[in-house]
Amino acid sequence: MFTSYDIPEVLDRREGPYGEVVLRRHGDLLQIIANGCFLMDTSDGRSERRLVDAALDTLDERPTPTHAPTDTPAPTPAPHLLIGGLGVGFSLAHAAANPRWGRITVVEREEAIIDWHQNDGPLSPLTAQALADPRTEILKTDLVAFVNETCATFDALCLDIDNGPDWTVTDGNEDLYAPTGLTSCARALKPGGVLAVWSAQPSPEFEGTLRNAGFKRVRTEELPVARGVPDVVHLAVRPG
Repeated sequence: MFTSYDIPEVLDRREGPYGEVVLRRHGDLLQIIANGCFLMDTSDGRSERRLVDAALDTLDERPTPTHAPTDTPAPTPAPHLLIGGLGVGFSLAHAAANPRWGRITVVEREEAIIDWHQNDGPLSPLTAQALADPRTEILKTDLVAFVNETCATFDALCLDIDNGPDWTVTDGNEDLYAPTGLTSCARALKPGGVLAVWSAQPSPEFEGTLRNAGFKRVRTEELPVARGVPDVVHLAVRPG
């Protein structure tokens, strides 16, 4: 016999240009489903938070510029972070809680997901404080289109689109992880900027794709989960 806890409650269902997006409640959890496939929920968030921290750690590893003895080094501006994919908001909330980040720009193409975070929406308790932060801006657009068209460059790009490079469920997202998509991501990074990519599973092949796209210092962090294969953060640096 099923209880109300066993049967997810659909809170919203939208048909958009990229397919169906559903927000549902299952017990205490909120879940996002895209085209019938589970994407993420509010159960943990450790790997999404590590995505942001690993990008900042990698920025900290950059060599310090040398100056002549009489030079007074200019203060280093706080890094500008670009987050690809809003999701349930773990990455945004964690970035906004760290005063070391400067501006925080989030690109999300699904209007429904943005709505769920705003105006007392179901996901707003997770991100209301971050969205009220003057450093934060949310842009409704496709990430590839944005990085191809923007004149801005960023210190770090934290990419959390779909389930990662080897497990996409939305048409077109696989292009983002291909060489052309990664070249577009590099275009939006400053020299020495960091690309951090979340994945639901390790992908040695993707490491090779990053190197072939011109990135340096490619490495992978694995984050154990309660069951199954570990979550992964792929890290790469645009050459200076």
